Amino acid sequence: MAEFYPDACAQTLAHLMSSTMKYNLKQNCECVFEGKAKEGQPTLLKEIYTELYITEGGAGGGNDEHEVRQIEMASKKRQTEDTTVKCNDIFKPLCGRKTPIRTVLTKGVAGIGKTVSVQKFILDWAEGKANQDIHFIVALPFRDLNLIKDEYSLTELLHHFAPDLKSFESNELFRYKVLFIFDGLDECRLPLDFQNNESWFDVTKKTSLDVLLTNLIKGNLLRSALLWITSRPAAANQIPPNCVHQVTEIRGFSDAQKEEYFRKRFSDQRLASRIFTHVKSSRSLFIMCHIPVFCWISATVLDCLFSESDRGEIPRTLTEMYTHFLIFQTRFNSEKYMKEYKTKPNKCFESGKELLLKLGELAFHNLEKGNLIFYEQDLTENNIDVTEASVYSGVCTEVFKEEYRLYRDKVYCFVHLSIQEYLAALYVFLSDSSADLLETAVDQALESKNGHLDLYLRFLLGLSTDCSKTLLKRLLGQTGTSSHNIKKITKYIKEQIREDLSPERTINLFHCLNELGDNSLVEEGQRYLNSGSLSAEDLSPAQYSALAFVLLMSDEELDVFDLKKFYRPYKEHCRLLPVVRNSKTALLNSCDLRDKHCEVLASALRSNSSPLRELDLSDNDLQDSGVKLLSAGLRDLHCKLEILRLSGCRVTEEGCSSLASALRSNPSHLRELDLSYNHPGDSGVKLLSAILEDPSCNLEKLNVDHCGECMTRPGLQKYSCQLTLDHNTANRDLSLSGGNRKVTRGEEQPYPDHPERFDDWYQVLCRESLTGRCYWEAEWDGNGACIGVTYKGIRRKGESDCGLGDNDKSWSLDCYLVRYSVWHNNKQTVIPIKPSGSHRVGVYLDWGAGALSFYRVSSDGLTLLYRFTCSFTEPLYPGFYVKINSSVSL
Repeated sequence: MAEFYPDACAQTLAHLMSSTMKYNLKQNCECVFEGKAKEGQPTLLKEIYTELYITEGGAGGGNDEHEVRQIEMASKKRQTEDTTVKCNDIFKPLCGRKTPIRTVLTKGVAGIGKTVSVQKFILDWAEGKANQDIHFIVALPFRDLNLIKDEYSLTELLHHFAPDLKSFESNELFRYKVLFIFDGLDECRLPLDFQNNESWFDVTKKTSLDVLLTNLIKGNLLRSALLWITSRPAAANQIPPNCVHQVTEIRGFSDAQKEEYFRKRFSDQRLASRIFTHVKSSRSLFIMCHIPVFCWISATVLDCLFSESDRGEIPRTLTEMYTHFLIFQTRFNSEKYMKEYKTKPNKCFESGKELLLKLGELAFHNLEKGNLIFYEQDLTENNIDVTEASVYSGVCTEVFKEEYRLYRDKVYCFVHLSIQEYLAALYVFLSDSSADLLETAVDQALESKNGHLDLYLRFLLGLSTDCSKTLLKRLLGQTGTSSHNIKKITKYIKEQIREDLSPERTINLFHCLNELGDNSLVEEGQRYLNSGSLSAEDLSPAQYSALAFVLLMSDEELDVFDLKKFYRPYKEHCRLLPVVRNSKTALLNSCDLRDKHCEVLASALRSNSSPLRELDLSDNDLQDSGVKLLSAGLRDLHCKLEILRLSGCRVTEEGCSSLASALRSNPSHLRELDLSYNHPGDSGVKLLSAILEDPSCNLEKLNVDHCGECMTRPGLQKYSCQLTLDHNTANRDLSLSGGNRKVTRGEEQPYPDHPERFDDWYQVLCRESLTGRCYWEAEWDGNGACIGVTYKGIRRKGESDCGLGDNDKSWSLDCYLVRYSVWHNNKQTVIPIKPSGSHRVGVYLDWGAGALSFYRVSSDGLTLLYRFTCSFTEPLYPGFYVKINSSVSL
């Protein structure tokens, strides 16, 4: 940052202007109005301010998940893993960086405390407590900037928003350190066309506001200034990454800060304890309390309920909490403003109901458009009287920047996005009587790519319950929807859960069932986990989804998540992929994954709340297209992955290029990369070796062994090996043919004596000893066969302990006409999958990983029958036991 040395006269004027600005800003920022318009008794910000949990925010890109979902996942992250930032320190470089910070982008979901953080920063500066190297602060909220239609120069714009600075000449102000605060990027209605707007360098020359802002952010105008931009996550990517020097994220309240908030909120500490205990007892409510505004809503509702003798049921779902909130706000405003209430209650009731429906209609139509702020014209278009709307100050907040006196236009917004979503749901619930309303709403929410209707759907379904209908009678009178509708929609949601939906939409459907009071699927998943059984044979697709939901919502992180334990041939196990996000180590090797599954994994890598440190994807046909998706997650600065195994994933030079690019973008964490059994080519190896040698990257180990063009073959065919039968091991009743690749049981053969020959068991071994990764297929004919592997030391003489699978030296698959079973150490396990006309078996050995897998081979592909896991200590020899009147061919 450049240093400036103004003359003494200018310094005196600057000091005077700065003092005047501090005085005025202190007056404007020292009070807070929680959730309400500026009326009544204000509260001093410093008396109730609870330090928010602010962290390093990674990249400035957007997030397509619903913000409530982001809060749910962020609530699970251990805070010790984060680099935390105090509000007043956001312009200090993080993680030892030495580059000066010009522009900071602070992300946070709606209501998380971005504007309050701005207010606290300004207040501390105005009171001389922090950041005194800054001479002037100019706040430029986007909701005010939206109102500007005329052209301005940068100097004129500052004079409009900061009249205290008018005493400076055009260029004189810019000799000092000025901080511009752009609050609410997500509310911006300007195009912010960074790519096509013309470059602008003259602070005295007029142009459009859009050109001014893009050039100020790019640094063409006033490069010496500091910029602080706040935004909801979805809008953060409007600012080009090269224009942002540091990203922070407001996570809201930690668990300890939630309790601190309630204790500061109530002087009666017993009441504060009761309220906090209740909120903590409901997981959905406690998670939402990461958002300060929701803490205020909960405090408002529970304070009223605990003060009533006849309070009824205490709310435990989001819908119940918001319905109570609306009831209390309506009652409060009726008593305060509608003095006719005692004499004309019906008129008051109808007036309130009519206004709520109008507000609901406004909420619904703007929710569809993504609008969160409204101007008087928007209210007029929805037949809402501005004066009447101000009555509902706890529901529709009027924000009027009187301190600037720039505009007559007033700006309105709902207290929080969730209030808008609730009122939108209430409007639809009351105004749409169609029989398929709820099913249609479910379908619409499922079609949303970014989940913007998720919470709206939860509210709409929650309003349909008997409990909510009872509450709504107090607010609006009789409502419809029979209990039959509830049963019908519950069944419909469970049917949708069985479908192949995205993880985010499936998770929201479980939240919907919770709002409907049906937790049966979740309870089944919990019982399955509690049973200690890891067999997934009896789980339905819906139960797989329920299991994923239970594991994701668990407060406990998984040390190791091994997807193979849940493997199913029809890929129901893929419904568990989102659980990777809640795991430290994810073992997904040999799970028949494809490139499309990498989207879910990349999302987990990008998650700032994921503890994932080790990911094994070996032996899945991800190919370069899948690796490209993974690389998008790896390059995100939130990614903390340390070990990545992509062995045998059909990766070529193109995939290596994607990985190299990702590792240069985010060089801090990955230490080990396994690309063995792929085809990176010389150029791919060179690209990654350069990363290994780069001192700015932490990569310590790169494995590119056993690579070659043959490794691009699909599936397990890349590991195919040629086997031949060893006639010196064949029982005399077995005849070999077809170049020693077929064995038939029949007449006795005149084989000579040999110490390795099986004399009683109708068995034969192959010549080749196997280590590493090997795949072969065998087809049996007749009554059946036993296909397996063994150490060379298996007994050959006598009747006992010689059969494949009858001892601790061998493993086998027993094939019958109607069933399969596996054997090891004389222990049998029956397999529920039937041969179904196919007599061909595939065997895959990963000697180093200690895995031996048997597959049914058919025209539909490979179906996993069973997988042994153990530590092999010697080379293995394929072998066969041939049943009577049967044969086996390699």
